[in-house]
Formats: sequence, C-alpha cells, structure tokens
Amino acid sequence: MNSEVKRLLKDHSLRLTQSRGDVISVFLDKNVAVSHGDIESEIDGKYDRVTIYRTLKSFIDKGLIHRVLDDSGATRYALCHDNCSEDSHKHNHIHFKCQKCDETTCIEHVDIPEVNLPNGFQAIESNYLVSGICKKCN
Repeated sequence: MNSEVKRLLKDHSLRLTQSRGDVISVFLDKNVAVSHGDIESEIDGKYDRVTIYRTLKSFIDKGLIHRVLDDSGATRYALCHDNCSEDSHKHNHIHFKCQKCDETTCIEHVDIPEVNLPNGFQAIESNYLVSGICKKCN
C-alpha cells in the first residue's frame, strides 16, 4: 500500500485495511468519478459487493469521497478535494460528463451558481452537471 493511500486514510481517521486501501487506490488511479461497478471491476472480485458498499459509506461519512450524480442515473463517487470532514462536505463545484468517453470529472475551480430559492425552502446540497466533450476526447 503506497504512502498516499496511508496518508488519506489516516487524515480521515480511517483504520488501515487492505480493502480500504484497494478501494481508495482505484480513486487515485482513475482520477474521475467511479461507480460501485467500476470499483468491482478494478479490484477483480477481491471483495464482495457489501464490503465495497460499506467501504464507500465509511469514506463518505468521513469526508474522503462524495457522491456525484450524472445523467446515467448511476451514483458515482469522487475524491473530496475541498477539506471535507465528517461534519460537512463542501462541494460547490460542477461535474462534467463527457459524451464520448462517459467519464464524469469534478471541475473544482468552477463554482455552482447561487440559486435564490423561494421563502420556506432551504438548500442542503446542489448538483450541477455540464455535458460535453472533455479535453482528453476533444
């Protein structure tokens, strides 16, 4: 297990296990949002679906990854880069879905525009998806 994996788990108060190390390595290797199925494929049946699901949930709970919703209907996950913690996820950035390669990427430095909701409504979380052709496919 490489030092980056160990540091990420330690920084988020997560116990170092082989399954956690293998799952977080997928995120580091891919550098795009990945689905549960993508993770299963990458680790080639090494862990069952429940173990992967629990690992993802603990990563979300500790502020290590966040959910990314795209137009496929599948939930994807991406590494947090905004100093997230157990108490709060700070994801005021857009997600970009490439129409050619189907990869969804966090665009960290483009903020979601502020939405003025009517009285009585309170925003908890916003998701903003831009669809087009990524720089890799362009």
